Amino acid sequence: MTKTGLWLASTALALSLALAAPAQAQDIDFGDDASTWANDGQCDDPRFEGPGAAAFLSPVDEMHDATDCQAAFEAGDITLKAPDATSGATVAPAAGVEENAEIDFGDDSGLWANDGECDDPRFGGGLASHEGADASDCRAAYEAGEVTYSGDAGSAATAPGDIDFGDDSGTWANDGECDDPRFGGALQSHEFADASDCRAAYEAGEVTYSGGGSGSYPIVIDGIDFGDDSGSWSNDGECDDPRFVGTGVGVALDDHEMADATDCSTAYQNGTVELGDSSANSGDFRINFGDDSSANAFDGICDDPRFQGRGGAMELRDANMMADATDCRAAYDAETVTYNP
Repeated sequence: MTKTGLWLASTALALSLALAAPAQAQDIDFGDDASTWANDGQCDDPRFEGPGAAAFLSPVDEMHDATDCQAAFEAGDITLKAPDATSGATVAPAAGVEENAEIDFGDDSGLWANDGECDDPRFGGGLASHEGADASDCRAAYEAGEVTYSGDAGSAATAPGDIDFGDDSGTWANDGECDDPRFGGALQSHEFADASDCRAAYEAGEVTYSGGGSGSYPIVIDGIDFGDDSGSWSNDGECDDPRFVGTGVGVALDDHEMADATDCSTAYQNGTVELGDSSANSGDFRINFGDDSSANAFDGICDDPRFQGRGGAMELRDANMMADATDCRAAYDAETVTYNP
């Protein structure tokens, strides 16, 4: 064999060995940690396989689980699939998630679109008006496996034609605000008695329907818990709850504390009563702190704009009202914020 032949043979052998060598970590672009499942100890990037890879892999996680995948790769728990193993391959969706290529998520024309919550009834949302109108929120929730798709067979919310809205016999009917407690309204006396306002709000997607009516609802306005109508003198047109003062008060009865809700809430909204000074600082029994649904909940700072003080956030937004309960209750109890509804 000539020298030229030997050189060509050795070159070919070296090239084949180089091509067969496994990829090194420094040669791989692992991407970032933008995946919902990043930093969970398993590699969710579908480009990899092995015992360190997640059981369910989704294309949305490709190059978005860098820390987990790099650690597993360097530990020898996963390997990079051959290029033809990923191209055209069918990858299992994330747990609880179906393929979404054929789902028409619609657009973001809904009133409550882009609020971080999927309101489309096809995905379990509660607003019939948001069917096909909350695309970004629902797509994100769907791809994260937080919601499932029920199809386009119709809205899961109750159709307006199936709801008995009642009539407009309520004192506050036709004022542009739905006061029926079945739709989240604050006046128990307006159950079935604020039809026009509630129908308009329901069809606009501004309220949801809770059911046929139980006859007993907590009434909360401006964070004040008015209680219920269990008092003997409730619904007589006068506020008898001793926590309130003003021209709308009848007789302050100790046994009517939080037991004359309709009369007192109506008078409060009409401006004829207000909380007395003695109750203003008597504890948080009258404050509805809400829940912890705010994105800023549990950060040690009260973000509810109804509270002010050194324990409150520098920037207060209406979106956090009644949505940072734990932080605000702690700050209120520590007297680092005051309540100003």
